[in-house]
Amino acid sequence: MKILLIATNNEHKFEEIKGILNDIPFELLSLKELNYGKEIVEDGKTFEENAIIKAKQVGKDTGYLTVADDSGLVVDALDGRPGVYSSRFGGENSDDYIYKMSLILDELKGIEDAQRTARFVCVAVLHSPYTNACRVVKGVVNGRIAMEIHGANGFGYDPIFIPEGYNRTFGELNPEIKASISHRYKAFSKIKNLLLKGGI
Repeated sequence: MKILLIATNNEHKFEEIKGILNDIPFELLSLKELNYGKEIVEDGKTFEENAIIKAKQVGKDTGYLTVADDSGLVVDALDGRPGVYSSRFGGENSDDYIYKMSLILDELKGIEDAQRTARFVCVAVLHSPYTNACRVVKGVVNGRIAMEIHGANGFGYDPIFIPEGYNRTFGELNPEIKASISHRYKAFSKIKNLLLKGGI
C-alpha cells in the first residue's frame, strides 16, 4: 500500500486528520511513528508559506508523499492575531492554551459580541518528493470569540471559538459536529479528493 506521511507530531491533529482521510488507499503515518525529530523553522509570513516549508522539508528528508498544514485563529478585533503565531502566542514555548485563551479574552474585554468576529484557517499542502511539486488547499470556518472559556472537547483554542450558526464553542460541541464543519475538515477533504483523483 502507498504511504502518505502526515507531517505532525501532534497526536490530536493526527487522529483528526486520519478520521478525515480514513478511506483512502494509503497507509497514514505521522512524524512520531518515524521518530522524525528534526526541528523545522516555520518562518513564513502566511499559513501557506509555513505549510509549504514544512511539506517540502519533510518530503525531502523522508522521501514520502507528504501532507503538511499550518492553521490558526484569526481574530478581527486583534488585527488578525494570533494568526500564524497561534501556536507561539503568549511565548515561544508556551503549550498552555488556557493561558493563551485568557490572553485573548483579556485583550477583548469590553468588545461586544458583534465585534468579536474570528475564523479558524487551515492551509494544507500535498508535496511529491519525486517532482517537488506542491498542491495547496485551504479551509476556513467563520465564527466569533466567546466571552469566556467553555467546554473541554477538542484542543487548542476550541473552547473560546463559537462557529457560525451555533451558540456553543467547539469545546462544547459534539466532536462529530466539529469534525464535520472544522477548518481542518474542509482543507483535508480537498486533499482527500486530490489523492483519490491521482494526487499531484
